[in-house]
Amino acid sequence: MVKNIIFDFGDIFINLDKQAPIKAFTDLGLTLRPEIESINNKYEVGAISSKEFVASYKEWLPNCSEQQIIDAWNSILLDFPESRLNFLKDLARNTNYKLFLLSNTNDLHIDWIKSHVSFYEDFKNQFDVFYLSQEIGYRKPNNDIYEFVLNENNIAAHETLFIDDTTPNTITANQLGIHTWNLQPGKEDIIDLFKIKAELF
Repeated sequence: MVKNIIFDFGDIFINLDKQAPIKAFTDLGLTLRPEIESINNKYEVGAISSKEFVASYKEWLPNCSEQQIIDAWNSILLDFPESRLNFLKDLARNTNYKLFLLSNTNDLHIDWIKSHVSFYEDFKNQFDVFYLSQEIGYRKPNNDIYEFVLNENNIAAHETLFIDDTTPNTITANQLGIHTWNLQPGKEDIIDLFKIKAELF
């Protein structure tokens, strides 16, 4: 029986357009290069600052302003339906599940969310623990991020459900004995958790 629920953030609560930054940077003139993924991953685990991150892109796009780079990076972020916040608030208020957020994210995205989602702090306060990859130095789908959450909170994998929209992330969690829901954005919604995963509750 599930006692703990770990939620991803993007495409679980806030909607994303994962192709938008690729198009935005291509439109700015960025060509595919192997360093991009490395810089993005370093930024996601807090190994480099926002200033260093933007400076890397500025080297590749010398004719672009810092703001153009930031806007292209943040173009992935869309709306946050309030129905999902209401679902989470009901869950936090009316159940005994321990609730976690576990997100691969970074300062620029969080800054954008804080300025565009009026209820961000209310959302954050519904969780028992709120983990952002930039703050803890781990990122999905690596084993260590899940082991960190389990060990840090003394919770059992078989009593835990992890919800994420990215298949490699749920595969790794499942291999560690964690129950998973690989939510399909546009076809499924987190507000239907107890219908779709009824067998776990």
